[in-house]
Amino acid sequence: MKFGTIILLAALTVSTTLRAQEAVKISIGKISGTFNRNVTLPEDGSSLTVNEGPGAGGAWLRLKEVVNAEIEVEMKGRDVLQRSFLGIAFHAQNDSTYEAVYFRPFNFRAADPDRVKHAVQYVSLPGNDWPKLRKEYPLKYEQPVNVSLNPDDWFRVRLVFADGNVTVYVNGEEKPCLEVKSLSNYKSGKVGLWTGNNSPGEFRNLTVKRSGK
Repeated sequence: MKFGTIILLAALTVSTTLRAQEAVKISIGKISGTFNRNVTLPEDGSSLTVNEGPGAGGAWLRLKEVVNAEIEVEMKGRDVLQRSFLGIAFHAQNDSTYEAVYFRPFNFRAADPDRVKHAVQYVSLPGNDWPKLRKEYPLKYEQPVNVSLNPDDWFRVRLVFADGNVTVYVNGEEKPCLEVKSLSNYKSGKVGLWTGNNSPGEFRNLTVKRSGK
């Protein structure tokens, strides 16, 4: 496991709701670790970049185990077919057991209408990856985004997971682009910035509002 320029992560901040009606803003300081990836930051610390590589990978945030939370982050992928998967992992037990919501930017404006339907995806690993969910529950755990997004530009994601429900919004829309029930047996765990097979990703302006323990 390699740790890129983790020391610079002090520039990113997280806003956490530790108890109802109490919000405490803290510095990330540094991430707790990476898996199958390196991470870097520009000198101004404005964003975090996860490099591309085979398989899934990313960076775990330095947070106490999260039960219920609302996470907002801006992310940027690229318009390259099958080489741009990025999102948020949560309730992680280790580097291969977690839930995740991720996007396929190359499908945002695809000419093929079937590809457009596969823009945002929920998975629960290791038992419920996308091939199984697509085969057994067509268009239940993946959906199109409901706004026009540039696959090469930044877009804002709001992910809410609470009491077994997972809801995803993009670019300030009031209507979610995905709503599903959690498939995981784990109700707490780590949160991470995630990229998929052969996919880089950029992340910035991260906010976490948490409830529960």
